Amino acid sequence: MNYPHPELAAPPALAPGALRIVALGGLGEVGRNMAVFEIDGRLLIIDCGVLFPEDAQPGVDLILPDFTALADRYDDIDAVVLTHGHEDHIGALPYLLRQRADILLIGSRLTLALVAAKLKEHRITPTLQEVREGEVLQVGPFSCEHIAVNHSIPDSLAVAVTTSAGVVVHTGDFKMDQMPLDGRITDLAALARIGQAGVDLLMVDSTNAEVPGFVPSERDIAPALDRAIATAPRRVIVASFASHVHRIQQVLDAAMRHGRKVTFVGRSMVRNMAVARDLGY
Repeated sequence: MNYPHPELAAPPALAPGALRIVALGGLGEVGRNMAVFEIDGRLLIIDCGVLFPEDAQPGVDLILPDFTALADRYDDIDAVVLTHGHEDHIGALPYLLRQRADILLIGSRLTLALVAAKLKEHRITPTLQEVREGEVLQVGPFSCEHIAVNHSIPDSLAVAVTTSAGVVVHTGDFKMDQMPLDGRITDLAALARIGQAGVDLLMVDSTNAEVPGFVPSERDIAPALDRAIATAPRRVIVASFASHVHRIQQVLDAAMRHGRKVTFVGRSMVRNMAVARDLGY
């Protein structure tokens, strides 16, 4: 058990037609994002990610969400909705699917491609349902509308979950970048429409929300990358998340301009870049 308040008792039985949301990770930490929605005995999960260990946790490779709350209830899960393809949102799926391999996974084209490649390494053949922004999908008692949001990985989605108990908007991770590299901005019109109709709960990503000012555009880093790659007399080593497709594309563009060759290092980097290339990202 790793509850922040172990003295708390189990929650009471859920009344018919009431909605309960339990976070199994991702609160007060950057990683292992996982939220479980429950109504009338059915469960919908949003994201299932890992947390990477700190320096003070030697020998630990990954930290998983606490699946204890799902014990003996895996058959009640209608689907897992994935907001985007970062490890802190999809990385724990292999461990969840070991408990029940045929759970429906819902996500965008790139997200599901990254998931499928990851699960292949674990010898798991997933059940996938691709969705696009603007699409509404009914999953058991949950109606899920998918909304385009901008993030550091393509094809990110927010989801508005409607049940008989009300409307919950889960933003996933997002940026308000008005000049993204792929031209796909956060769909503020859709969020405004949903908000005007009425939202009972907004679950919003808050990473660095306490930092004043505006988030710079992803384009702003291009001159610095170009300058470093152009002036370095020897090799340039660029550290990046393996799923940061836009950043890596900028590195490739700068390397090409200055006649440099690029080598990907790391299994995840090689795998994810192959997936992004094959899908045209």
